[in-house]
Amino acid sequence: MNTPRKTLVVGNWKMHGSRPANAELLAGLLAARPYTADVAVCVPFVYLSETAATLASSDIRWGSQDVSAHAQGAYTGEVSAGMLAELGCRYAIVGHSERRAYHAESDEIVAAKAQAALAKGVTPVVCVGETLAEREAGQTEAVVKRQLSAVIHTLAHCAAEMVVAYEPVWAIGTGRTASPEQAQSVHAVLRAQLQAATGHGAAMRILYGGSVKPDNAASLFAQPDIDGGLIGGAALKAADFVAICRA
Repeated sequence: MNTPRKTLVVGNWKMHGSRPANAELLAGLLAARPYTADVAVCVPFVYLSETAATLASSDIRWGSQDVSAHAQGAYTGEVSAGMLAELGCRYAIVGHSERRAYHAESDEIVAAKAQAALAKGVTPVVCVGETLAEREAGQTEAVVKRQLSAVIHTLAHCAAEMVVAYEPVWAIGTGRTASPEQAQSVHAVLRAQLQAATGHGAAMRILYGGSVKPDNAASLFAQPDIDGGLIGGAALKAADFVAICRA
């Protein structure tokens, strides 16, 4: 029997934002409440305090785009999960394809970051996804299962507490989107893997990310194993993000 899962829509601002732009964007999100979905924004570290203050009395959550694998110490430039928890962060994105590509983050580092977040009560949004070359070589399933397996192994009995986001690398910021059927097929693979590993796969949320827009969100979210989205560019425009949250 399927467990009902509430849709979750998370905006990833990436390295965008300014105080005036952020204030306008958050005001737009607040004005459009209530939402039937759970809604969150993951903002640059420097804007977390202001975002927390702005959203504190609302049901919109906030989070970070990364987290250190270390609890504390001589790690210049890093931000720990404990610091994020102090600012009320509900979520931390880990293993985004841009971190894997530009910062050489391995599956093991991603798993350690997810573990560090959970240890402080911050829910990791664990990203997995294949490149275009990997998809064309028929390796999609093997790649995403390998990436997720590392996190499941590290989190052990806590693995059911994470959120998973499938982001085909070839569809991020390119305007190309996996068809609802393509996305669903990968989500089904991930859910089966989560179920086998944790026994709670039916209750876990798996988001889709990769050029989600107001005009394709409803068809993606209608798929049986897609429980919402991790939204990039469209999360920077209040009207677009609100439309996706209502899809």
